[in-house]
Amino acid sequence: MSGGLLIALALLIPLAGAGLIALSGRWPNLRETVTIITAVLLFAVNLLLAIEFIGGETPVLRVLEPVEGVPIAFAIEPLGMLFGLVASFLWIVTSFYSIGYMRANGEARQTRFYACFALALGATMAVAFSGNLLTTFIGYEALTLTTYPLVTHHGDAKSVRAGRTYLGILLGTSIALLLPGIVATWMLAGTLDFRAGGILSGTASDGVVLLLLGLYMFGIGKAALMPIHRWLPAAMVAPTPVSALLHAVAVVKAGVFVALKVIVYVFGIDLLNSSGAGALLVWIATITLVVASVVALTKDNLKARLAYSTVSQLAYVVLAGALATQWGILGGGMHIAMHAFGKITLFFCAGAIYTALHKTEISDMQGIGRAMPVTMLAFLIGALSVAGLPPGGGTWSKWYIALAAAETGQLIIVGALMLSTLLNIAYFMPIVARAWFTPRAIHPARSAGAMAAPDGGEGLKEAPLFCLIPLSLTALGCIVLFVFAGELQAFLAPMIDGLSTKGR
Repeated sequence: MSGGLLIALALLIPLAGAGLIALSGRWPNLRETVTIITAVLLFAVNLLLAIEFIGGETPVLRVLEPVEGVPIAFAIEPLGMLFGLVASFLWIVTSFYSIGYMRANGEARQTRFYACFALALGATMAVAFSGNLLTTFIGYEALTLTTYPLVTHHGDAKSVRAGRTYLGILLGTSIALLLPGIVATWMLAGTLDFRAGGILSGTASDGVVLLLLGLYMFGIGKAALMPIHRWLPAAMVAPTPVSALLHAVAVVKAGVFVALKVIVYVFGIDLLNSSGAGALLVWIATITLVVASVVALTKDNLKARLAYSTVSQLAYVVLAGALATQWGILGGGMHIAMHAFGKITLFFCAGAIYTALHKTEISDMQGIGRAMPVTMLAFLIGALSVAGLPPGGGTWSKWYIALAAAETGQLIIVGALMLSTLLNIAYFMPIVARAWFTPRAIHPARSAGAMAAPDGGEGLKEAPLFCLIPLSLTALGCIVLFVFAGELQAFLAPMIDGLSTKGR
């Protein structure tokens, strides 16, 4: 099977799945079976693409050319392939989790939920495999529009307000900032293709390069740099499976993925260094990662704390790119995968706690570790990974980012990274301590699917197995990424080879 056909399948399978999900809405078991089969097929196609890529092939697909010299085209490169693999695999896990969560909590509009999930994954694949800025922009906008119904899923006033914020910021920034940046790039470089080393070198003055970098980094609102971040906490009104995959993996990772791809293939790290444009972005990202961590400390609602933690962690990827070294690009690429597994685990755990105990506030979670030991052990592993501590994969990506900062002599940035790690510990570990080391309260298991003791008091009160198994798998994934970080580094190596004369 040709690489171009595999790319086409990666784009079409989620769309076909969405249609079949809509048609099978009257039969929940069939609908959910279609969802899982679609997710498995998409991951299988990504695996086949990865095998071709590792074997030395570079699959491409040109669909049409609406403007001469600017086709809608797709191509496989290391970062996009990694993003596609991570998003498609975690869709399988989230599909099983969604079955347990949506049924246990009696959620309405489940057919629309699963269909929009599939459409959003199709848009994610378009972003991951985009071969130029036009294709990226189309996929990026499609991802915003297909996830809007998921953010407003509950249909109440709070969800509608959150949806307005979501659309307003993401569409506003992309149309007002990102699109003009793309047009300016076309006028300067005469192409929108992604090329190793960038396409803007020698085309503009340092001031113009700085302006363009600002248009891109703030125009890519999904990267959630402050102050373009309010949409992400607002979107936490969505059901937890949405928060887990789309706002811990697909949507936010699409943002930092595009930001990193633009830095590598549009600007090029040598241009960022020679123009000095990356220096300002380094400070914006550093301020974002520290301030967001401080804000996370103030949040008692668990999903709100996780949301601001995500804002901070996304800034790590932007910072890694802005440092403009090979170590930084490698660390940023790895952090996309490392953070995806860690943060989806934490959101899964938050949803499991709500499903089993109907608890959303951290201050109400005393003693729940003895009622939900599997969930809280998974939470601990995910928290350690996001904080950058063993045995979580985030240890290595954060190490490379810190190494990049040290390599450029920016010891203040190294200090900020250390401070952020301490803040991560400060907002995660009290949750774990409260769960395990405070007197246990009586938490009646109000969810019909929860595993509870007969007396409703002592004993296990874990969420249904369809929730419990996925969060255990993603927690295990954090450890696997720690152990096999070298393989991930090797997979991304072609992206950084020859980018600059600087060492790694």
